[in-house]
Amino acid sequence: MDQVLQQILGYAKASWRRRWWGVAVAWLVCIVGWTWVMMMPDRYQATARVYVDTQSLLKPLLAGLAVEPNVDQQIKLMTRQLVSRPTLEKVARMTDLDVTAKTPEQTEAMLNDLARRISIADAGRENLYTISYQNADGALARKVVQSLLTIFVETSLGKTRQDITSSQRFIEEQLQQYQQKLVEAENALTEFKQKHIGMMPGQGGDYYAKLAETSAQLRQAQLDQQEAVNRRNQLKRQLEDEEPELNAAAAVVTNTEIDGRIQALQKQMDQLRLQYTDLHPDIQATQRLIGQLEAQKKAEATGGSGAAGARIQNPVYQQLTIAIAEADATVASLSARVAEYQRRFGELRNASNMIPEVEQQYTQLMRDYGVYRQNYDALLKRRESVTMSGEVESKTDTVEFRVIDPPFVPSQPSWPNRPLLLSLVTLGGLGAGVAVAFLLSQLRRTVTDRRVLRELTGLPLLGAVSRVENDETRRRKRKGLMAYLAALGSLVAAYGGVMVLQLLVSRAG
Repeated sequence: MDQVLQQILGYAKASWRRRWWGVAVAWLVCIVGWTWVMMMPDRYQATARVYVDTQSLLKPLLAGLAVEPNVDQQIKLMTRQLVSRPTLEKVARMTDLDVTAKTPEQTEAMLNDLARRISIADAGRENLYTISYQNADGALARKVVQSLLTIFVETSLGKTRQDITSSQRFIEEQLQQYQQKLVEAENALTEFKQKHIGMMPGQGGDYYAKLAETSAQLRQAQLDQQEAVNRRNQLKRQLEDEEPELNAAAAVVTNTEIDGRIQALQKQMDQLRLQYTDLHPDIQATQRLIGQLEAQKKAEATGGSGAAGARIQNPVYQQLTIAIAEADATVASLSARVAEYQRRFGELRNASNMIPEVEQQYTQLMRDYGVYRQNYDALLKRRESVTMSGEVESKTDTVEFRVIDPPFVPSQPSWPNRPLLLSLVTLGGLGAGVAVAFLLSQLRRTVTDRRVLRELTGLPLLGAVSRVENDETRRRKRKGLMAYLAALGSLVAAYGGVMVLQLLVSRAG
């Protein structure tokens, strides 16, 4: 620590020997700096404050119905756009600054200077902004701030309406595209349904259940057909054992029995006509039996009037013949039924093989149609929402701009702050003088004490001779110190005089 202090004291002693150079440099820097500060042109600052009110009464009322833009984000974006080149060019045209620029280089310099002097800052409260601009002409500064204020308000309103218009145009284009896709999907779905009618999911029940039911019906019909064929064959074997004709005395057949059978067959035919037409095999077979019974009745009535030994038809033979005819009709009916069930079973089996593919294609068509329909309905809702937003934007004020302080230019210039600059120049001059004295002491170093001599030579120091000052030497030393203090005092006095002059000039202005 002592070594550091000794080194600092050594630097101070060395700089003290170059003090007159420091005073000269301080005077030179102060004179040049004071002159420069006093000759600086005045600049006046125009300032305006604007408040952006985003808390509209319609906001809670239109929640969910109209699109709510992010107003805060738009305001922040607009504050940045105010210093963009298109905005600066517009301000230059509004304030006639573009007239002063004759060449592209001058125009570029004018725009850069305009951007550098414009200031847009948050005034400390939410949505409260301060717009300021400095210029040597106070009236021009006010015009620039007024132009910026106008652009700020117009840009915010126009930007929102432009976004709404662009959104409406985009949604209309998308609606037309999705409407065309929806029509194409509906046409494809209709054509598919017409082509695969009865095979669509949910139409006519489950095809596999129908296939199983038809298969069971086919087996039952085949079984019934086999039973009818066996019965017919049995009747034919019985018929072979009977004689076609018998003696009249052996045949006891009454008309009452034949009439009962005819009535029973007529009732059976009435029941069949409720279900089938006259061309059905069962109805035709029943008609043939009735005809045969009526012919038999007529024949017996004719034969009863003959001789007692005459031969008549065997009634058992006749009944077997009729039974065989009925059996043939039943077999024919069941054969037709078996053929029908076989046809249905074949169709259902072929259809059941196609059903998975049909269902897959139908599911794909319905999926595409559902997506197009959902997007189309969503776009319709968005279009109504954007339309309502446009109505709200054009007929109401969702964002209200309130000019708290109109553009104002004070009588006193805002720049330069001459008292501060003069003080800084004075301090800078004194600092420059000290720095020059220290630099000269380091460039042309002198031995100030024994420590420095040992460091410079690296040799041991045997002793030192002290200087004895007489009265004349001390008197010259005092005069030099008084002259140095006078030089510094005059510098301080000059600083005071310059400050007084600046005060008088500011008051006169």
